[in-house]
Amino acid sequence: MAQYTIAEKISCTGRGVHSGELVQLTLHPARVDTGLVFRRVDCAGARDLHLGPDLVSSTSFATRIGAGDSAIGTVEHLLAALRGLGVDNARIEVDGPEIPVMDGSAASFVYLIRSAGIYAQKGRRRVIRIRRPIEIREGDRSIRIEPDRAFRVSYRIDYPHPVIGRQELHDLVVDPRSFEREIARARTYGFLRDVDALRNAGFARGASPDNTIVLDDRRVLNPEGLRFPDEFVRHKVLDLVGDLALLGLPVLGHVRVERGGHALHQRLVRAIHAECVAPAPEAPPLSVAQPAW
Repeated sequence: MAQYTIAEKISCTGRGVHSGELVQLTLHPARVDTGLVFRRVDCAGARDLHLGPDLVSSTSFATRIGAGDSAIGTVEHLLAALRGLGVDNARIEVDGPEIPVMDGSAASFVYLIRSAGIYAQKGRRRVIRIRRPIEIREGDRSIRIEPDRAFRVSYRIDYPHPVIGRQELHDLVVDPRSFEREIARARTYGFLRDVDALRNAGFARGASPDNTIVLDDRRVLNPEGLRFPDEFVRHKVLDLVGDLALLGLPVLGHVRVERGGHALHQRLVRAIHAECVAPAPEAPPLSVAQPAW
């Protein structure tokens, strides 16, 4: 398979869901084997951030990469759009501390990428191919990846809330078509009772019903309601796609998640990375050995 980049530079502006700051985001085409590279342009001392599990500095309510003047928060929705549409190489410039939340999903980023166009390059795409299962358990929470010829996801969530309850997506093959149709429009969500505590802790300062599904103890408060009856689990799959992008390469395997979140996703990223050594471009796909758990 070929590598892909975007065909031209494109930008958008929006607010960070946690910082509340107005931020401009610009995507640039990049050469073969560049990967997805982030850089803050509002800080003179910022450096390029190349994807890898060691880049993650926080998983509290979002995935944050880098530190100090180079730190960028809430990268998962943009990464999900890039990885979901098959973009391998791009330079991502941000003039603030966080990727803009837009409508709380990846739909705006999908539109941005489609508007720029996706361009096939001459380099061969490298992938991580899972050969043996890797599993992590934390009480009633778990994440597991098994061998598969595609990138496939089965995800279950369970909330004691009348609107959410137990939701599941089963055996979804994530490719550009299914990502755009089934996953990209699913929004992030939060509970009204948590708003004051989150804001006092420095989170959710840009959150609103325009970019978040807001729930009280009984119902959804957004006037337009839900985009999917199971929008909550679909958004979890969106987050997973974005978090797994921190591997730096697409992964082929079936990921099964029970009650997951950013922290659990990143534990899997670190486990896969620890078992793999990236090959040269002409080498065969990676194999993953059984972990010591």
